[in-house]
Amino acid sequence: MTGWRTVRSSWVGTIAFAVATVAGVVAPHPLAWLGFAVSLGLFIIGCVLFVWAFAVAVRRSRSDEIAVSNLFLLSGAPTPVRTQLFTSLAVEIVVAFGTAAARPYTIAATAILAPVYGLALCGLWSARHGTFPPRRPTPKRR
Repeated sequence: MTGWRTVRSSWVGTIAFAVATVAGVVAPHPLAWLGFAVSLGLFIIGCVLFVWAFAVAVRRSRSDEIAVSNLFLLSGAPTPVRTQLFTSLAVEIVVAFGTAAARPYTIAATAILAPVYGLALCGLWSARHGTFPPRRPTPKRR
């Protein structure tokens, strides 16, 4: 499988996020800040990965026809990769909403930011390893 490091990174981040935020909800006094730190860290890393994925896609767009929807929705990815990355993202979303619902108006609600990490990794995998049709020549202007 190409891009296995990206898929593995997605799962490592998802598991760390789930463990830290659930622990912060279960034992808020000693562990709430751990969940906050992991959520905020994944959000910041996800923002950096978004920029990286976009830069790689722009570079590839000179020869390939890449749309933003194709990039982040993994249209050019094999089914196993798409399944792994989307499942990881879905787990992040469920944990984020569950955490925010369990402890609203606390620092645990910052968990809602963490799924940016999973979505950015989807875009990065697609930008680096996805298959896209060749770019069509643009008509010349008069």
